[in-house]
Amino acid sequence: MGRAIPKTRWARTVDGASVAYQDFGSGPITLVVILGWISHLELYWEEPRFARFMRRLARNMRVLHFDKRGVGMSDRLSGAPGLDVQMDDVRAVLDAAGVERAAILGCGACGPPLAAVFAATHPDRTLALCLHGSISFRRAPDFPWGLSEAEEEEGLERQVSSWGDEEQAVTFVREFFGERPEDAPVDDPAFLRRVVRQARFAATPTSYAEFDRMWFETDVRVSLPTIHVPTAVFVKQDADDWDRGSAEYHVGRIAGAQLVEVPGAAGVIWVEEPEPVVSAVERFLASVSSEEAALDRMLATVLFTDVVGSTDKACQMGDACWTELLAQHNATVRAFLARYRGVEIKTTGDGFLATFDGPARAVRCAQGICEAVKPLGLEVRVGCHTGEIELLGADVGGIAVHIGARVSALAGPSEVLVSSTVKDLVAGSGLSFADRGEHELKGVPGSWRLYAVESGAG
Repeated sequence: MGRAIPKTRWARTVDGASVAYQDFGSGPITLVVILGWISHLELYWEEPRFARFMRRLARNMRVLHFDKRGVGMSDRLSGAPGLDVQMDDVRAVLDAAGVERAAILGCGACGPPLAAVFAATHPDRTLALCLHGSISFRRAPDFPWGLSEAEEEEGLERQVSSWGDEEQAVTFVREFFGERPEDAPVDDPAFLRRVVRQARFAATPTSYAEFDRMWFETDVRVSLPTIHVPTAVFVKQDADDWDRGSAEYHVGRIAGAQLVEVPGAAGVIWVEEPEPVVSAVERFLASVSSEEAALDRMLATVLFTDVVGSTDKACQMGDACWTELLAQHNATVRAFLARYRGVEIKTTGDGFLATFDGPARAVRCAQGICEAVKPLGLEVRVGCHTGEIELLGADVGGIAVHIGARVSALAGPSEVLVSSTVKDLVAGSGLSFADRGEHELKGVPGSWRLYAVESGAG
């Protein structure tokens, strides 16, 4: 490959955006590298440590690397894109490169959560999952390795105030790389200049703040038990308690995941000598057979609709008129499913069961259906839940389907009711919710907090 910077190309997304990516190296396995969201594909290569890491990855593998939408050389946006959009961008890069199935390496400030949700949602496109770094940034009672809201805002203020400022480069680098000498070479003036220059080219301080808050509000931990592709979680042998604790948390919640220790201490994967970690990634991927049987479980958002008062309307209208009205209703629902890329699983009398590969699309589809059927003189109730589903031929099953049905049954006329898992996964989408409290769902263990999508949200 020499020392040339890989050629930058652009992938076209389903909504017409351009995502910049690079495709380099060769080998039997394609590895998609999802690094922290602050990036600039071509300036990255000016940093010798980064270039050394990527060239070592590409020695035995084909590597795909991209700027997320909103930063670097990809299309800029007015706000932070949600998970649905970012997963679409990963698929667009795979499609543009002609890759059906690849291993995913998620590392950096938001690489792991995006990689984890993509692997759970698209197991058919994911050969294996490699994680280095935390998938969550918000502290919770069962996740002490995150930040409180006050700590998040304090840190964000420091980052924004020092954004791209060479006079504050040491402060800036320590915020992103860590305080310990081994975390980043803060005594190297050239390194400091390159890092702050890349920040200036990658994003504005305002867009950085929007992305940072979006990821702080996004909690993808619910997706971990639904990951069924082979997974390795990498941790440096001398990592701090934060990195080690979160790594062990991930391994404990992904079935069959391996904890792989590698020499080193730095929290940013490319800062240190790349050989130990890249060799470990290669050994893990070599152990994963590309001929695995297709997985029959995946993460999805289920949507249930139901016409309110359908029995009374059918009696009032008579069979012929009701059948004609129901046909109009069905055509309307199917049009919205097509628009938002939902998959119709089946009709349930006067309702629908559909699945989506992104929760925000499911919610917006539900909102559209509620409004579109009103001119027909109908109202529907809709429920959405994100969880693991079982693929049963043309049908789906599993506890997530039961939960979605129960949530739908609790919705009011023209109301979209969602579970907390949906709400947790749509930060940055523009959707807003009203708390409907905790509920016992028939046949489902425990209590569930439900939320109503507020009118006009999104």
